[in-house]
Amino acid sequence: MKKSCLRNFSIIAHIDHGKSTLADRLLEATKTVSSKDMRNQILDSMDLERERGITIKSHPIQMQYNHSDEQSYILNLIDTPGHVDFSYEVSRSLAACEGALLLVDAAQGVEAQTVSNAFLAIDNDLVIIPIINKVDLASARIDDVKMQIMELIGCIDDEIILASAKDGIGIQDIFNAIIDRIPAPNINDDAPTRALIFDSTYDNYRGVIPYVRVFDGTLKKGMTAQFSAHDESYEITEVGHFVLKQVQTNELRSGDVGYVVGSIRDMGHIEPGATLTTKENPAPEPLPGYKKMKPMVFSGLYPVDADDYDQLRVALEKLKLNDASLEFTPETSEALGFGFRCGFLGLLHMEIVQERLEREFNLILVTTTPNVVYQVHLRDGSIIEVDTPAQMPLFGEIDEILEPMVSAEIIAPNDYIGSIMKLCQKKRGKYKNTNYFSPEKAQIHYDLPLGEIIFDFYDKLKSLSRGYASLDYEFKKFSIANLKKLDILIHGEPVDALSIICHADDAYRRGVALCSKLKELIPRQMFEVVIQAALNNRIIARTTVKALRKNVTAKCYGGDITRKRKLWEKQKKGKKRMKMIGKIEIPQEALLAVLQIDDD
Repeated sequence: MKKSCLRNFSIIAHIDHGKSTLADRLLEATKTVSSKDMRNQILDSMDLERERGITIKSHPIQMQYNHSDEQSYILNLIDTPGHVDFSYEVSRSLAACEGALLLVDAAQGVEAQTVSNAFLAIDNDLVIIPIINKVDLASARIDDVKMQIMELIGCIDDEIILASAKDGIGIQDIFNAIIDRIPAPNINDDAPTRALIFDSTYDNYRGVIPYVRVFDGTLKKGMTAQFSAHDESYEITEVGHFVLKQVQTNELRSGDVGYVVGSIRDMGHIEPGATLTTKENPAPEPLPGYKKMKPMVFSGLYPVDADDYDQLRVALEKLKLNDASLEFTPETSEALGFGFRCGFLGLLHMEIVQERLEREFNLILVTTTPNVVYQVHLRDGSIIEVDTPAQMPLFGEIDEILEPMVSAEIIAPNDYIGSIMKLCQKKRGKYKNTNYFSPEKAQIHYDLPLGEIIFDFYDKLKSLSRGYASLDYEFKKFSIANLKKLDILIHGEPVDALSIICHADDAYRRGVALCSKLKELIPRQMFEVVIQAALNNRIIARTTVKALRKNVTAKCYGGDITRKRKLWEKQKKGKKRMKMIGKIEIPQEALLAVLQIDDD
């Protein structure tokens, strides 16, 4: 196969714009998958991906296409996730390509992730082929969406392809554009070997299998693989391509997309974005663009049954082999026992990990309040990073606290701009600017504290805009903020699982709201339970769960009042004794109360 007949491309789109459906039609048209084996969203291998309608892991696949010029072409499709939490994975996949199909829903138009992914493609110098999908819908606004795409990437009307992936409309035009517009990869077979690792998977028998795009040199069985991220080396036992399943081949040459097997048992040795080279023909410099993925959101995961702790540890280790962005360390909580502090790329990533742990490993978990990482400058000049309220130093030791700020981009119809701006102001956002893609759709930029948007910001945004608004964000910087640690004391004891770090202006309202919520959720005991909110060791809110009382005077019929008083005093002493030794069982609903505080 001549390298001029090779094309490497991705499909990029916002969630639910038809990316997986278009991939299905391309596989059908090239007969890569037989009609007997074909099913909807065939590249989405997890049940969770099918249920939620999102791509969580990227899936490369090779297709052989016979073009009208009687030439056979090899097309490498590198599928990408569609959610903001997995944007780094998208950027690595795009770095392995020469072109990208930019898919836009004819009814929804350009949305936040469309813009983000388009800019990622432009940053990687890719050829972008704009496609308007779902043109057969009655609600399709083709002319309006064309205007939005031309405003976004600066293309002309004739370059935009009209298609319906569901009905197979425009598929031939898409193939023609892939062949005619996307360039073939550069050939550097004799250069020092450099291959970009854009993803990986784990096999129980063969170890970690990195997915690579070879830019220079060749990779063959028997060579020794080396990595830019560390000094370890491994003998390559197999290389191959992806055709739904992994198909072994003799070698991978420059321009090829494939996999490498080398009995690599430690997933930490394979990092997306790192460069793979060989001992036989080492590269002096790695490929540019590598950066280590850094968690943005932290939460504690605890087994409901304490006996499941070891099973949870094994489950997290196995999951990390399939998801390199997951981080976890052991943690102990007085309220919840033994568990793990986990770092995630975002709130959706956290939900996905928790659901996979519960489904795939049959675990029942309690998740603590999500937190972001704060930089704390101490009075002695040192700087520490804090990702849980329990780690926050004493108030007198702190000089200042810096919180992570994100640059947020919201795309919504003009009718909802006022409500959205009001929501952003309530979340301590700083307005930047507004751009208009069309007379009906606007793009709003805000700088927002990450700690304010990880709870329910996205849900509120969708509610305010009736589902039309879309959100994308990326980390910008750490900024000084007036933050305080809010402690919740139950029965005089601080409960670390309920502590939160919040803005000083919001602390009193949150403290009162939390105490009121906990009063509803904590069951009544045989003794009085006091719930308090404390800010810097000063009580700012208090409520009480009244004790259950037994009518000890029911047996007294008549007689002197002193008989009843004697029984009441005896009961009072018993309650006091119970209060001293009693312990409160806090239900899971109470631990999640922090997430349920109404911001209205």
